[in-house]
Amino acid sequence: METLLSPSALLGPLRGSRSRKPAAPAAVSCSLKKQAQAGVAWRGDGDGGVGSWASFLHHGLAAAALSLALTLSPAPAPAAASEFDVLNDGPPADTYVVDDAGVLSRVTKSDVKRLARDLEARKNIRINFVTVRKLTSKADAFEYADQVLEKWYPTVEDGSNKGIVVLVTSQKEGAITGGPAFVQAVGDAILDATVSENLPVLATDEKYNEAIFSTAKRLVAAIDGLPDPGGPAFQESKRESNFKSKEETEEKRGQFTLVVGGLLVIAFVVPMAQYYAYISKK
Repeated sequence: METLLSPSALLGPLRGSRSRKPAAPAAVSCSLKKQAQAGVAWRGDGDGGVGSWASFLHHGLAAAALSLALTLSPAPAPAAASEFDVLNDGPPADTYVVDDAGVLSRVTKSDVKRLARDLEARKNIRINFVTVRKLTSKADAFEYADQVLEKWYPTVEDGSNKGIVVLVTSQKEGAITGGPAFVQAVGDAILDATVSENLPVLATDEKYNEAIFSTAKRLVAAIDGLPDPGGPAFQESKRESNFKSKEETEEKRGQFTLVVGGLLVIAFVVPMAQYYAYISKK
């Protein structure tokens, strides 16, 4: 402030000082000059004329359209996670569910969380549920489930009471793996039945929410020693056979013989009758 209000600064221009003018006023003057020129072109005065006015309007509309397009354009979607992200992110802290495939509803996640949290509090056994859209690093869901278990719980002590349920939506298959304490608590029979019934059958019908929730209920019931609620059974697809039965074949054969016989009668008898009629007239 002392420099701006000093006498030398105020009287310098009056004494004919040759010091350079500040750059900022020149820039402002240039900017004002351009604005004035633009105003002339917008009014259609001076050398601008109607052509300059139209050019100004054209550029203004183009700028407005570009601004509107940028405003209304949707934000770029986040990159979809992969099975590698599931491995690197580690086990879910409180949700017990990693829905990488994005097929589970909020209700299903809440119900599975409630079952898994209650089970862990009572039995000290934790089950994590993972959905992925497809696998590129492993051949099947079982290998990937083992990889998840080893990555999330590297030691036997950490993974002994942990279970991993994996559902691969594109392959319509699932897998269950876990540490020794988890496998012993569930039992091999329920593990095999769940993998062969709940996960693949319901996933084939794209009932992913039911596949995960029914699996959770079946595993929890086994750990609690309750009766097995069971799983969905395979339903044979009803397909029409392309082969005819013996009765249908005989029936079709009889109809074919009748039609052929009628055609032979028409082909031979009718011309002969016409021939004899022609001879009799002569």
